[in-house]
Amino acid sequence: MRRLKTPLRFLLAFAMIGVGITHFTGPEPFARIVPDWLGDVDGAVYASGVFEILGGAGLLFPRTQRAAAFGLIALFVAVFPANLHMALNEIQLDPAAPIPPAAAWARLPFQVLFVAWAWWYTELDANPEADAQVVET
Repeated sequence: MRRLKTPLRFLLAFAMIGVGITHFTGPEPFARIVPDWLGDVDGAVYASGVFEILGGAGLLFPRTQRAAAFGLIALFVAVFPANLHMALNEIQLDPAAPIPPAAAWARLPFQVLFVAWAWWYTELDANPEADAQVVET
């Protein structure tokens, strides 16, 4: 599994950057699932997009990897209410291509997987040179 750690880090990083960018290029689906009690829906969508991009970019570099991973964990926890709101209220990201309500519920446990995936990058590597780079910052 250790052999996959670096490629999976890059996969998570680029996925987060890509999703973050879509918060700006097509914010409507994300705005639909933001709970009303948050108030500034556009602000929430854009802020989460910024933090997704920053977290993904931070994973790319050993010096910022650990902080970025903790930031992504916080982000995954912070966006969980929107995902729960989507499932509870059967809100479609794309009404033109609806998903079954069960699919919205099935995606909720994936937040735990994403938290675990990011958590993997909070650990210092067994490679002393990589650890030194991370600790120096």
